[in-house]
Amino acid sequence: MADGRTALMLARAAGLRQGDRVLVEAAAGGVGSLLVQLAARAGATVVAAAGGPAKVTTLRAGRLDVVVDYRQPGWTDRVRDAVGAVDVVFDGVGGPLAREAFGLLDPGGRMLSFGLASGTWADIPAESAAARGVTLLRPRPGPDELRALTEAALAEGAAGRLRPLIGRRFPLERAAEAHAAIEARETMGKTLLDVR
Repeated sequence: MADGRTALMLARAAGLRQGDRVLVEAAAGGVGSLLVQLAARAGATVVAAAGGPAKVTTLRAGRLDVVVDYRQPGWTDRVRDAVGAVDVVFDGVGGPLAREAFGLLDPGGRMLSFGLASGTWADIPAESAAARGVTLLRPRPGPDELRALTEAALAEGAAGRLRPLIGRRFPLERAAEAHAAIEARETMGKTLLDVR
């Protein structure tokens, strides 16, 4: 529910269009995997970036346009070789990776940050963005809009148009193990606790 609402909010704020080249960081995560679906449905060329071979393999199985491992040196070169610059960056990692992704944006591009998997938010100065002709979007929906986004996300899920990636399941008594796996960034999509 929360990830679907967030993904819809970000996709709408970005104003995704047919032909956009869209970089989704943390594309194997809860919000990222939904953003990949929304961008593809909008007719964008999707560049899915994730950390580690297992996540890259999972994303490649989804037949995406371009999949890169952002833990590998030169990942931005691989993006440029595949699509040139990008029009939209959905930043789910923050820190130095966000700055690298920012460098891939064409003038007129849009960058939206939704996570800080690196431990810090993206620290792109507004002046740097303005000098490059890039818009930093920070949607801040009010309560009514959050409710509408939640209802839309649930409707999209019920209709099968928005499908969460379920990575791992743990019995409730192993909740500490589940949290450790999430903290170590070993999980994909949503991690579920089964209550029996």
